[in-house]
Amino acid sequence: MGLKARLAYPIAKRIAINIRQQSLQAVAIQDAIRAELVKQAKDTAFGKANQFASIRNYQDFKARVPIQDYEGLKPYIERIKSGEENVLWQGKPIYFAKTSGTTSGVKYIPITKASIPNHFNTARNALFNYMVETSNSAFMDGNMIFLSGSPTLEEVNGILTGRLSGISNHLVPDWLKGNQLPTWQTNCIEDWEEKLERIVTETLPADMRLISGIPPWVQMYYERLLARTGKDYVKDIFPNFSIFVYGGVNFEPYRATLEALVGKRLDSVETYPASEGFIAFQDSQKEQGLLLNVASGIFFEFVPLEEINQLHPTRLSLQDVQLGVNYVLIINSNAGLWGYNIGDTIAFVGLNPYRIIVTGRVKHFISAFGEHVIGKEVEEAMRKSCQQFPVKVVEFTVAPNVTPEEGGLPYHEWLIEFEEIPTNLAAFAEALDQEMTEQNIYYRDLIVGNILQPLKICVLSKDAFRSYMKSQGKLGGQNKVARLSNDRKIADTLKKMKEDSQPS
Repeated sequence: MGLKARLAYPIAKRIAINIRQQSLQAVAIQDAIRAELVKQAKDTAFGKANQFASIRNYQDFKARVPIQDYEGLKPYIERIKSGEENVLWQGKPIYFAKTSGTTSGVKYIPITKASIPNHFNTARNALFNYMVETSNSAFMDGNMIFLSGSPTLEEVNGILTGRLSGISNHLVPDWLKGNQLPTWQTNCIEDWEEKLERIVTETLPADMRLISGIPPWVQMYYERLLARTGKDYVKDIFPNFSIFVYGGVNFEPYRATLEALVGKRLDSVETYPASEGFIAFQDSQKEQGLLLNVASGIFFEFVPLEEINQLHPTRLSLQDVQLGVNYVLIINSNAGLWGYNIGDTIAFVGLNPYRIIVTGRVKHFISAFGEHVIGKEVEEAMRKSCQQFPVKVVEFTVAPNVTPEEGGLPYHEWLIEFEEIPTNLAAFAEALDQEMTEQNIYYRDLIVGNILQPLKICVLSKDAFRSYMKSQGKLGGQNKVARLSNDRKIADTLKKMKEDSQPS
């Protein structure tokens, strides 16, 4: 064990014990956080407008704090941007995490002095907890890479503003900076492909032990490493590489391909960071799900998915949730977010402690015929189908085809980029459709009732999704393809790009 690992391990052990203790007192901790958030914000503009001084319990809280998305909070955000203090939280934010929204345009999510520990400490805690659980601390003595956005920040009325992954680079402590790659200069490169080539150059001579990033962009990194060196596997380049950290997308559709590139199965730690807050992290290599981050400045609420568009939906605190129900995640935080719908759906897979899985996005679903297919269902159907054949899929997305040009019943169209196209594509499509009927009873009823015909697959060429993301200005960083859509914007763009690439 090297010096850094020896110094870090006692701290890691203490943090792991705290995580366990807090997870077993989650309801009481959440109640205390809610009360403290209200107390700290009662004299802000939002607190005064919503009578925080009169809130005594959760029922009062629900009566005073409306559920809202970014548009609901935007007038307050604009006041902060104009220089006003004490709007959503005491003082002014330290940062704005800048994200792109489909309806709101660019969103500015506040990060306050009080909320910074939620973002950095949780990432640290996830790794330290892993270290104690597995006794693998060797990664602390080698190099680590975090494939992220540019740390270059702009100012909005004195508030530093940029992408969350870039802001995170500013929060790395000095004792860890010596382990971190790529260099600051390389991280500031905006063009992803140029940046990736520089990252390969910088990391090839390094002792890489931990790699973190969105799976499709990590795959690009692996491929460039192998192409540059002529090696068969990443493990031949980095023999001490032992842990992969990821978040933002389900790893399972990528696992087979990434492990084939590495040449061995790695431990992995899944995280659930968002610009709005660090929601959860994988605390066990044996148990399913992510441990909800109950003790880090966020009070969580949960709304049954089918009620989210109702005027007065059911709002639940942690003590009233049930296993297996799809909930829309609502957060209230010391960043000044109140009743905030971050757009994600989750389900609980454990209640002691509280562990969740991410099941999709509120706006990413297919319900052209009332089927309400969600991301978890298509990913599980794809995973099982790939195991059955077996085949490897690079990327895929799903969209409804309501009025097929060729006539006939409507269907769900799966646009898939295979690593190798199945020898019997029709049989694969049939298996995939069967798995979908197992995942979603409404879809099954539509198939059985001859409302929908079985799904159809559109095979896309190599690098189709990378070309699509590049065309949208979203290549690399923390960007990801929507797994499914209720319209055909992505599907039609992909098909048009496929047609344009065909020789005339």
